[in-house]
Amino acid sequence: MNYKNKMLRDDALKGKTIVVTGGGSGLGKAMTTYFLELGANVVITSRNIEKLETVKTELETQTGGKVLAVQCDVRHYDQVEALVKASVETFGKIDVLLNNAAGNFISPTERLSANAFDTIIDIVLKGTKNCTLAFGKHWIAENETEKVVLNIVTTYAWTGSAYVVPSATAKAGVLAMTRSLAVEWAKYGMRFNAIAPGPFPTKGAWDRLLPGDLKEKFDLSKKVPLKRVGEHQELANLAAYLVSEFSAYVNGEVITIDGGEWLKGAGQMNLLEDVPKEMWDMLEMMIRAKKNQ
Repeated sequence: MNYKNKMLRDDALKGKTIVVTGGGSGLGKAMTTYFLELGANVVITSRNIEKLETVKTELETQTGGKVLAVQCDVRHYDQVEALVKASVETFGKIDVLLNNAAGNFISPTERLSANAFDTIIDIVLKGTKNCTLAFGKHWIAENETEKVVLNIVTTYAWTGSAYVVPSATAKAGVLAMTRSLAVEWAKYGMRFNAIAPGPFPTKGAWDRLLPGDLKEKFDLSKKVPLKRVGEHQELANLAAYLVSEFSAYVNGEVITIDGGEWLKGAGQMNLLEDVPKEMWDMLEMMIRAKKNQ
């Protein structure tokens, strides 16, 4: 099976303007690329404008689409307001906000400084709040409907996870915001959904999260029942569907795309997968013997 196949028809997002925070690298870039291929105009943001401008040129050449690169630190509300203004001035309107900007690192929580904890909370939770509030207020003030907010969370947003406590805390807040506003702002013609990706390796983020030879020692594909990690196009396909009109009745949902990883980790007896066949044969004989007593 080719997991890199594209799902939607070529004009599925034609005429739409999509803002992707953190859209210049990794999964954000993969989603941005597919949005452009489907006919959308895309605004990409990050703190590094030089990198954004390079990506803008690359993607416009590759797809023939239109990209606006805007320097924006989502932790600062005034910069997000400037992002809204620049997007509207360039494309006339905004149809979709994709909150993708994030930060994370693995560490025992007792080793974290208060500032390190705050950095992740500020990017992930406060940044998502800033963008959602600024874009939402704009749409409400302009009486614009049929708008979509798509948030990128994680499966540990609802389970929690050791060693990534700031990220788990922030993503849980983003998930709560997604579900809350899906109800409250539906009357304004907005839909809110989220995607919880499993292992989708990206060069920058995974090098920071698992530096050195940790990637080999912690082979995340072994934790996935399907025995592989995700292809970026698979996530891009799901994101494109959720921001398109094909998903017009999907609201307040978080969709997991992880090959069954979190379910495997959640099941109390899942570690029994490591029991060899010979031991299962022995256990079965013991159980049968007890039944016959």
